[in-house]
This record gives sequence, C-alpha cells and structure tokens, in this order.
Amino acid sequence: MKLRTVDDTREFGRRLAAILRPGDLVLLTGPLGAGKTAMVQGIGVGLHVTGPITSPTFVIARVHKGRTPLVHADAYRLGDSPDPRAEIDDLDLDASADDAVTVVEWGAGLVEQLNDEYLQVRIDRLDDDTRVVELVPHGGDWAARVARLTD
Repeated sequence: MKLRTVDDTREFGRRLAAILRPGDLVLLTGPLGAGKTAMVQGIGVGLHVTGPITSPTFVIARVHKGRTPLVHADAYRLGDSPDPRAEIDDLDLDASADDAVTVVEWGAGLVEQLNDEYLQVRIDRLDDDTRVVELVPHGGDWAARVARLTD
C-alpha cells in the first residue's frame, strides 16, 4: 500500500490501531525518515493515549497511558551494543506486554522473543516521499486481522 504524505502515514497508524489489542507486539522497520514515528503517532490517536508521541531514541522506551496503554520503544541505538538483546531484556518491555500494545521501532532481530505472535510493519520511503507499507503477520490471528484492515 502507498501512503503519499506524513499525514497519510499517521492516518494509517490510526486505522491500524483499530485491529490492535492489549498484548500485541508490532515491529516497525524502515530507513531513517521512513515515517515510523509518524505511524506510532497515528496508533496513539487510535488507542486514545494521552500526551504527545515523540521518538524515544534517547530514552529508548516510553509508556503512554490511555484506554489501551501504548509502550513505544526505539531500538536504534541498541544496534551498536555488544549484546543488544540483553539491553532489550533490561528494558523489561515484557512487564507491561499483557496490558499494553507494544510498538518497537528498529526492533527486527531484537525483540521477536517478546511474543511468538507479532506484526511486522515495513515502511519504505520513495524519492518522491511516498511511503510504501507492507504488513507481515507472524503467527496467531494476525493474518485475519490484517485482512480486515486492508479490505
């Protein structure tokens, strides 16, 4: 699917939130500037969380309260660590996993162990700033939920 603007990316995130529920893990992958944080902002709107959503690059993870809490993590800086999986474990993301939707930017290869069932959202940015989004379900009922979103 193609998203022409950053606002379209946020709107898609809002729509994506409609198929999310507590306990879900969503991995966002894509290059710098692809729109990962904009997508999380839309997810936050859809989950009715309070407060602004900004990139957690320097704090690594933030918890946003709302009807369904949102844990927003960014593993970008952990890639240079000698043992990034240990640092992910130190974040204790699984402590709130059952009660919240957990969205991790740059988490591929690092956080899949948090949940056997997860959704990977691949975002690529074209030269004209259009974003191309691919949803890759992993286990559980993700394929059925994604199908509802893209119908």
